[in-house]
Amino acid sequence: MISSRRVAPLARPGFLGSAYLSLNAIIAGNTTQPPRPSIVSTIFSSDSATNNTLPGLYCADPARLTEAQALADLQGFALLATLPEAGHALVLDGDKLALHSLGKGAPGPVWVDFVAGALAWRRKHGGGRGQGVAKACGLKAGATPHVLDATAGLGRDGFVLATLGCRVDLIERSPVAAALLADGLARAAQDPEVAEIAARMTLHQGSSADLLAHWRGERPEVIYLDPMFPETKTKSALSKKDMHTFQQVVGADADADALLAPARALASKRVAVKRPRHAPLLAGEKPAFCLEGDSVRFDIYLPLNL
Repeated sequence: MISSRRVAPLARPGFLGSAYLSLNAIIAGNTTQPPRPSIVSTIFSSDSATNNTLPGLYCADPARLTEAQALADLQGFALLATLPEAGHALVLDGDKLALHSLGKGAPGPVWVDFVAGALAWRRKHGGGRGQGVAKACGLKAGATPHVLDATAGLGRDGFVLATLGCRVDLIERSPVAAALLADGLARAAQDPEVAEIAARMTLHQGSSADLLAHWRGERPEVIYLDPMFPETKTKSALSKKDMHTFQQVVGADADADALLAPARALASKRVAVKRPRHAPLLAGEKPAFCLEGDSVRFDIYLPLNL
């Protein structure tokens, strides 16, 4: 059941208000600090016109209607008066922002949850630095690199790395994925168990190719790439329902090959590329070495300036 109760702003931050206070300030209980510039000015930096190719945004909680309108204006979503009978829509209720598939037999909604569910289990029992993504990014005793995840998606691998102590910059170009991820980070910042982890994650919205080529922050030691691979009939059948919904809306990263060269020019230690096990090499470039799992592999490339 969707709640329409009014929640105090500081108890459940909004996209454009207390959600973007410094995460460290929130942890300390000091909410008088100015907004966190790296999120406020980057996630919602462009003047977006309504984009008819994006799902609309429906506000299910009257108390958050102003917030929904601001989010729609900034991200180019059409603000819906009612939910359509089919297709997809973003729904902002009293608890979270979620992507819904609509119509008979549609799968459940997709949202970012760093506090509970699968990521909570992985945070507590996931295998630590022995996990594939950790090995691929070079985590080991005495080495906790600064990682730039240039294809953030729903932020799952970035969160795993932040859980293990890494500072993680996340780049996401899709307005839908960026909004979901921003909402997940805002809610995580209010949870005492994961707020410190969320504070190590900074989200940037924009083209990965452009941001990699003109990076203005501290040079990352590791750049992590996990481009959305085009679905085949076989893969579609094996995909989890939530990821299939997400892929339908966000689409594949058709320009993924163009990310490898700027990533190798920017990273100071390595570029780690996650691929389906039998997928072709990114940009046709042979890696320095590979780490293979049952269904995925990690191709490791050295920086171009070595």
